Amino acid sequence: MAVGVLVTFLLVQRQSTYVSYGQAPAPANPIPEGSAGELSGATIPSAEQLSAMVKSSPVVRLPGAIATWDDNAVRAAAGTAGVRIIAAPPGLPKDLRDRVRNADDDAVRIIGTEISGGIYGVSSDRAAEWIRQFGTGDVTSPLATLVAKLNHQPDPPDRPPLARRDPTPAELAPVTAGLRGTGHYLAPGTTAKTPPATTPAFPGAQPLYVVLPQQPPGGPMVHFGPALAREFPGRPVVVVYGSWVEYDGPSAAEFAEVASASFYGQFGDRLSKYAYPQSTVLNAWLDRVTAIRYAGLFDRPLPYTPFDPLRVALPALPWLFAACAAGFLILSVRQVRQPARAVRTPARLAGLTALAVEVSGLTDGESAASLTRGITRLTAAREAFDEQLPDKHVQRLLDQAESELDTTAELLGRADYRPATFLRGRLA
Repeated sequence: MAVGVLVTFLLVQRQSTYVSYGQAPAPANPIPEGSAGELSGATIPSAEQLSAMVKSSPVVRLPGAIATWDDNAVRAAAGTAGVRIIAAPPGLPKDLRDRVRNADDDAVRIIGTEISGGIYGVSSDRAAEWIRQFGTGDVTSPLATLVAKLNHQPDPPDRPPLARRDPTPAELAPVTAGLRGTGHYLAPGTTAKTPPATTPAFPGAQPLYVVLPQQPPGGPMVHFGPALAREFPGRPVVVVYGSWVEYDGPSAAEFAEVASASFYGQFGDRLSKYAYPQSTVLNAWLDRVTAIRYAGLFDRPLPYTPFDPLRVALPALPWLFAACAAGFLILSVRQVRQPARAVRTPARLAGLTALAVEVSGLTDGESAASLTRGITRLTAAREAFDEQLPDKHVQRLLDQAESELDTTAELLGRADYRPATFLRGRLA
């Protein structure tokens, strides 16, 4: 039983269930390596020049660098050891990234917003830091964490969430005018093309798009989404700040946070070191929202799942296996203990046989009948013992023989021939 349960349990692990409402449309704008405009074409000094620059200044900021940080927080994380930083622009090819990394082994390297130093690399893992990194270029938190690690200092405290503010009427007016005219607003300095008028991410609706450049750090960031959702009720509103994408509008509470966590959790490392156009980032985000919607997790009921008795019984199989193993162990222990009991069987058989021989000369009539029955049981016990039948069976026959011999002694009026007395004297 244990072997059967174990085999069943292992075979069941290969079973799987696939449920789908349909295949999501293929991504319109995937992000393959080297073909999505992620290389900025920026240049950097030679390796010798970089090394000289890092040695002459604790902070080297190359042209095109977008990362910013709080100097006081980074210095506090470094303790008394200090820190050397080299910041490079995003979108560098591999050879130029290697040149920055090899400029100084002791310096912290920031390529775009990707941070590394020594043998370590650090990246954000929550929306509160992603919005700073991709919306404003602020890398204070991961940079301070890495600096503290390199200098064997305690981890710095978490920073408060990024402050947000409502747009002023002057800021909101050109945005709403653009949305009423074309359905999108592309601010000066953005790298986005005309967004799609319709998309599977928002079936049956015409979304509104606002694309803004990376926002300046250090102050509250404008929060256009809620204000535009009030201006255009019932319309999906997508706002892009640099490489950070936000959604406001219908069903925002159901999937917006999931989409952000899924998208930036997967693509955050690439977005941090490359200079993807904002159109590419936006289209990739829309593809992720489409995939989430087609998964049926939020705005569709789950399909009927038929009852599967195997799935219900599966959790009990390991316990059943353990019960079988415990039972096998108990039976094994009993089997080991049997020989100790079997040693008494030949002695008891011999003692009762000797008693029957002694009593046989005294019996007559009714006592002879009980003696004959006792001898018959003894003969059967002898044969069972010789054939190695279970000891329990042999003992049962001996119990019957002992009962008949006890009856014989009682009929003869000889208490000294009662089996309990006779065997106690012989076996003592």
